[in-house]
Amino acid sequence: MTDNLRESGHRGHPLETEQTDEQPTLDGQRREIEELRASRKRLALAADAERRDIERALHEGVQQDLVGLAANLEVAAGSVDSDPAAAKALLEELQPEARRALTEMQELANRIFPPLLEAGGLVAELRVAATRAGIPVQLAVDIDVTVPPELAGAVYFCALDAFERVPAGTPVVVSVRCEEDALAFEIDADGDLGSERRAPHDQVEALGGRVTITSGDDRTTVAGSLPISL
Repeated sequence: MTDNLRESGHRGHPLETEQTDEQPTLDGQRREIEELRASRKRLALAADAERRDIERALHEGVQQDLVGLAANLEVAAGSVDSDPAAAKALLEELQPEARRALTEMQELANRIFPPLLEAGGLVAELRVAATRAGIPVQLAVDIDVTVPPELAGAVYFCALDAFERVPAGTPVVVSVRCEEDALAFEIDADGDLGSERRAPHDQVEALGGRVTITSGDDRTTVAGSLPISL
C-alpha cells in the first residue's frame, strides 16, 4: 500500500507542475486578447475620426473651391463675346485656383490610400510623403518579393505618422526588409515623439503584425514586422 501511495504521489507531482506552467500561458493569452480588442477599438475610432476629417476637408475646402471656380467660369464664358480681354484675364486668374483644388484632391486621396502602393511603389510614395513634409529622409529598402498593398500601406502610414510629427528639417531613417516570411520595418527619428500607440500601429497589429516603440530624450524608433502571407 505504501508503494501505491508513492506511485500516486509521483504521478500527481507532474500534474501540479503542468498546471502551474499553464497558468502564465493562459494569463498571457488573455492579455493578448484584451490588447487586440483595445487595438481594434482604437483603430475603429481613429478610422471614424479620419473619415470625418476628410468629409470636412471636402465640404469646407475642395467643394467650396470648385463651386467658386464653376461660378467664375460661367462669368468668363458670358464675357467671351462681349469682352474677350476680360474673359481671358479671368481665365488666367482661375488657373492657380484650379491647380490648388487639384492639389487638395490629391492630398486627400493620399490620406485615404496612395495610388502608387497598389503598384508596389512603396519607396516612391515614401519619398513623396517626405517631400511634402519638408524633411530629409534616408530610405533603405531591400524587398525581393511582391508586397501586398495592405502591408505596404501599413508601413507607409507608420512612416507618414512619424513624418508629420517631427519638426521640419528633422532627419528620419526608414528601413524596410524581408525576413523569412515577414516584412520588417524600422523608422528612426531624432527627437522624442512619444511612446503612445497610434492608429497606424494598430493597423499593423490588425494585420497580424507587431510594433515596438522606443522613445527617449533625443530619439524615437518604431520597429515592426508583418507576416507576408495574409
